[in-house]
Amino acid sequence: MARRGETYGLMAEFVTPQALLDAVLRVKAEGFRAIDAFTPYPVEPVSEEIEDHKKSKVSLLVLLGGLAGAVVGFGMQLWISSAGYPLNIGGRPLNSWPAFIPATFEMTILFAALTAVIGMFALNKLPEPYHPVFNVASFERATQDRCFLLIEAADPRFDLQETRALLESMDPEEVHDVEA
Repeated sequence: MARRGETYGLMAEFVTPQALLDAVLRVKAEGFRAIDAFTPYPVEPVSEEIEDHKKSKVSLLVLLGGLAGAVVGFGMQLWISSAGYPLNIGGRPLNSWPAFIPATFEMTILFAALTAVIGMFALNKLPEPYHPVFNVASFERATQDRCFLLIEAADPRFDLQETRALLESMDPEEVHDVEA
């Protein structure tokens, strides 16, 4: 992340989603990878071009959370019934595992669901109350009628003058400097 006052990237403003899509395709063809797009409504072709197509880690987190919930649920019941507070009722064994299955299942679901929600927020870096693009005055139109393409300065191919010239060659409404 760039420090305050440094260049975070360059952002081009387009009127139509088709112009944005053409710009995304050209920027990707030039080798840029640290790019993002902002539109007032979902534009599937742009989303498909920008995303990395990496498999999400949320499913692995949910699996691990569910397994942890099963271990905690089963272990807690086993310890309570056989070591912590043993009660011999009707001559039944203290560690009667079939009786533990419903609560173990519930703990599995609880831990998996909580892990899914927390993992989704963490992996998406939410909440994010501030982003450098908010420093651009016309960015508020991203929720109304404009499309924006951001090329981050963190991209290895980023050169301020060359990237600006590339963006300006795509006939945008304006090219904005985005400061961190």
